[in-house]
Amino acid sequence: MNFDYNTQRWKLRLPEYGRHIQKMIQYVKTIEDREERNRQIMAVIAVMGNLNPHLRDTADFRHKLWDHVYLIANFDIDIDSPYPIPVPETFEEKPQPIPYSQSPLKVMHYGRSVENMLNVIAVRPENEEKQAMIALIALYMKKQYIGWNKDTVTDHIIFRDIERLSNGRIIVDPSLKLPNVQPEVARPHSQPTNAGKNKGKNKNFKKIKTDPRNRQSLTK
Repeated sequence: MNFDYNTQRWKLRLPEYGRHIQKMIQYVKTIEDREERNRQIMAVIAVMGNLNPHLRDTADFRHKLWDHVYLIANFDIDIDSPYPIPVPETFEEKPQPIPYSQSPLKVMHYGRSVENMLNVIAVRPENEEKQAMIALIALYMKKQYIGWNKDTVTDHIIFRDIERLSNGRIIVDPSLKLPNVQPEVARPHSQPTNAGKNKGKNKNFKKIKTDPRNRQSLTK
């Protein structure tokens, strides 16, 4: 007995359309009459649209279907498309690499966002608003420090880290007092008990057992 496995068949170019659509397009490629070939491909596109109704919400719904036909046909099909014929390079283009910052973090538990915020604040003019922003960031850094290290920290260490992260451009007033921050303690999950329910059941059971009217039913 000969078995037909998917691994022995053509590779699906767009699996979301299934193998039958791919077979239809392969058949259309073999039709010699151009007019009949165009008529048959229009019927195939109608079926493809019914299989993917979510594409109807897109502005270029029909254009996508025609591009998918060329993609499934491996760009080797001679039909009259109402849209520009796509080229393989359009689908094989690799995405542009994302330029990640290569500079290492000076203090890991603060993250890069704190460094970026301090760099922005460092160039601002000296006024009350700048001092308020520094105080807010210092309090946030204190919370981050305690959250990572699970230990208390003095304001002096936070101010020193601010000066370090800002490359000496921000000097915090030593008279600034940050609110106390306590490390969070994980609360044990309270598990429900059936003590109350069992207590009630046991009490009812005792009543039934001691009731002389139920002794006969219990001994049976």
